[in-house]
Amino acid sequence: MSGTEMVYIQKAFDENYITTAGRNIDDFEKELCHQLGSKYTLALNSGTAAIHLALQVLGITAGDEVICPTFTFVATANPILYQGATPVFIDSEPSTWNLCPVTLEKAIQERLRLGKKPKAILLVHLYGMPARLEEILAIANHYNIPVIEDAAEALGSAYQGRALGTFGAIGIFSFNGNKIITTSGGGALVTDHAALAKKALFLGTQSKDPAPHYQHSEVGYNYRMSNISAGIGLGQLDVLAERVQQRRAIFHYYQQALSSNEAISFLPEPPGAFSNRWLSCLTLAPAQPVTPEKLRFALEEENIEARPLWKPLHLQPLFAGQPYYGGSVAQNLFKQGLCLPSGSALTTDQLARITNIIKKQFRPA
Repeated sequence: MSGTEMVYIQKAFDENYITTAGRNIDDFEKELCHQLGSKYTLALNSGTAAIHLALQVLGITAGDEVICPTFTFVATANPILYQGATPVFIDSEPSTWNLCPVTLEKAIQERLRLGKKPKAILLVHLYGMPARLEEILAIANHYNIPVIEDAAEALGSAYQGRALGTFGAIGIFSFNGNKIITTSGGGALVTDHAALAKKALFLGTQSKDPAPHYQHSEVGYNYRMSNISAGIGLGQLDVLAERVQQRRAIFHYYQQALSSNEAISFLPEPPGAFSNRWLSCLTLAPAQPVTPEKLRFALEEENIEARPLWKPLHLQPLFAGQPYYGGSVAQNLFKQGLCLPSGSALTTDQLARITNIIKKQFRPA
């Protein structure tokens, strides 16, 4: 916490707005617009809700297809199923671990040959690393397919000096407790299109028709952020730049401390990319004795949590049989990768302890 969150929370109590309306929400949305450079922001109760609304306002319905990277958390793709649509999964590429532009275009061309033009491209900026936006957006524009940016993990990241989440028709963010800043639970939908913002707000507030009584002509959702959560968010936005600096410093510590080991690799920033380094992740060379699971167990024995990278969605039981395009890049990342402790409050002593445990696993017995 920044230390100022309670000021905003107290204001909500003083004004008696302990609900999904109030000045904290208004101010939080305005500050997000200011920091991101977007025209419209809608504060919601989760990033998943933001994706769901994005799909709806872009007209995704049952039977439609939505392109989605396979290498991401399940919350990216679940809203596609909410709409009765079909996710078309795309493999990663090794320079960013994000959606592969070459495979993307091949998939679009094949879906077109099958008479199934995708209705949207839902790209992800994984672990805070910008996807190859220039190429992906060029392909999307060529085939006239709208782009939704899942920037849930990428607040504070940028591409060519512009905030992620502001390149597509709609961007989404998450403020879950594990993100770089938090509202305890929450998310946001951002866009420069007034009509999309208006429709998302309508749907996210139970689709109340303009009438003096409660009248509803279509299904709506209770997706707004609370005024209390928005107060936490205002306090957190005060320190976003500091949190990004801390996460990047943690990544650089790991990279420097482990750089002499040729079996360990870290993902560099491609030209034009600026990552918030939400999580510091390493990959291990295959066919050598130390595996990600061996490292994970060694850390676990010292009460230190590490996790595998995301398991590709096309390998998940939930998505069995869904279309998949690409090779084994994402699958190999899952097999060879590990997320290291990355919390903003990690001390130098803690980082030294973690890296020493890792180094020890590579020493001869």
